[in-house]
Amino acid sequence: MSSCSDFLKEDPQNVVAQTNYYQNEKDAISAVNSIYAWLGSYDFAYGNTAGIYHSTFWITQGLASDEMNNNQLGAPDLDQLATFSYNSENGAILEIWKMHYKAIYVANIAIDRIPKIDMDPTLRSRLVNEAKFLRGLLYFNLVRMFGQVPLLVNENEPLTPEVSTVDEIYTQIINDLTDAENLPDSYPVGNGLGRATSGAAKSLLAKVYLTRGEYQKCADMAQEVINSGRYQLWSNYSDVFKLSSRNGKEAIFSVGFGDADGAISFWEVGQFNVRLLPAELSRDIPEISNTQGWQVATQNLYDSYSSADSRKDVTFMTQFNKPDGSTVNLDKIYFQKYWDKEADPTAGGSKNDFPVLRYSDVLLMDAEANAQLGNFAPANTYLNMVRNRANLSDVDITSKDAFISEVLSERRKEFACEGQRWFDLVRTQKLIDKVQAAKGITPGDEYKLFPIPLRERDLNPNLPQNPGF
Repeated sequence: MSSCSDFLKEDPQNVVAQTNYYQNEKDAISAVNSIYAWLGSYDFAYGNTAGIYHSTFWITQGLASDEMNNNQLGAPDLDQLATFSYNSENGAILEIWKMHYKAIYVANIAIDRIPKIDMDPTLRSRLVNEAKFLRGLLYFNLVRMFGQVPLLVNENEPLTPEVSTVDEIYTQIINDLTDAENLPDSYPVGNGLGRATSGAAKSLLAKVYLTRGEYQKCADMAQEVINSGRYQLWSNYSDVFKLSSRNGKEAIFSVGFGDADGAISFWEVGQFNVRLLPAELSRDIPEISNTQGWQVATQNLYDSYSSADSRKDVTFMTQFNKPDGSTVNLDKIYFQKYWDKEADPTAGGSKNDFPVLRYSDVLLMDAEANAQLGNFAPANTYLNMVRNRANLSDVDITSKDAFISEVLSERRKEFACEGQRWFDLVRTQKLIDKVQAAKGITPGDEYKLFPIPLRERDLNPNLPQNPGF
C-alpha cells in the first residue's frame, strides 16, 4: 500500500486563513465582492432562498402590504405575511434578519482590514467606501423593518449585543453613505458594472432623509443626482426591464443575476419569473420552463391603474396565447414586468437584475420632499416626468395632502413588485388604511414594525421584542 502522507500535508503558504488573507489588492477586491455576493446568492445553509434580494426580502414587502397575495401551497410563513397573522416565529422574517447580519459581518471585516493593506490608495479607499455603502443599505433595511437593532460596526463585537436607538442607527447609516458619496460616478464597461457609485450613495441618502422627514436634505440630495446628468428615464416603461437595459441609464443600483456580461453576479438566475409568472405558461407552452406563480397581485393593485397607463400591460399578465392561437384566461393576476420575452423566451430562469434604486425613484422622492416644503412647481415637474413616461397627462396639484396622496399612488404603480410598498405605506402612515381597502384586513399598529425573530432572542437575551409581539 502506498502512502499519501505527502499529498495530505498542508502547505501553510497555500492555505486560506484569516492570518494570511487580506494581504494584497486581490484579497481586498475579493473581500468586497463577497459582500455583493450575499445580496443575491443562493445558499440553503442560511435560508430557504438566501441572498438578501434573491426573493424573500422583496416578497415580504409585497405580501405584508396591499400589493401581493400568496399563491404558494405549503408556505405558511408567506401566508402569515399576506394575512397579517405572522409573529416572531415566522421563518421568512428570520431569514431576512440572518441574511442582513451575515452581509453586515462580511462588510465589517472588509472595512476593518482593507485599510491595513499595502495597495493602491485610490482603489483601497474606493473598496472601503463600497463596503460602507452596502453596510448603510443593509442597516437602512433593518432599521425600517425592526426599529431598534444591534448596531455592529466592527469585526469583533459582543456575541450578545444590546440594541441601539433608531437615531444612533440612522447616524451610522448617514455616516456610511456620506463617505460613499466619494465613490466614482461610473465604472468602465466590463469592469465594475453593478458596483455602488456616488449616485447610488446620494440616491440612498435622499431616501434616508425622506424617511426621516428631513425634506430639505432629501430634496437637495435628490437634486444633486438629477443635476449630475448621469441618469435618464427610458422612453417606454417596458424598456426598464429589458435585459439590454441592465445597468443602463435608469439603473442607479441593482443586484445582478444571470450570465453577468461584466456585471457583478453570483447566482445564475433570479426567481422573478419562477415566482411571479403563472404555472399555466410552463404547462401550455413547450419552450417555457419552471414558472410557478407563487405570488400574485391583489385586485386592488390591478384596479389602481387606469386603462391609459402604459405600466398596466407591462406589469401584469391576466391572459396569454397558446401556440395554437387559443387564449388562456387566468383566474389570478400575475406579475410579468421582469420577463423580457424576446431575449429570454424560456422565462423560467430570469437573468434580469433586481432594481434597488431607479432614477424614477429619485424623481418621485424629490417631488414628495418639495411638496412637503410647499414647493409645488418643482414637485409637479418631477411627478409629471414619471406620469408622462406612463402615458398619463400632467397634473398641477397645490395641496400638500392631495399631492402626497398622488405621489404615493404613482410610487405604487411605478414600483409594483420591487420591494418598496410596505416601506412607503409605513413611512406615510397609510399601512392600515390601504391594507384594509385591498384585503379587508385591519392590521394592528404593531405591524408597522416586524417582530424580532424568536430564535435570535433565545440566543441573545439582550434583544427586546417590538410592542405587540
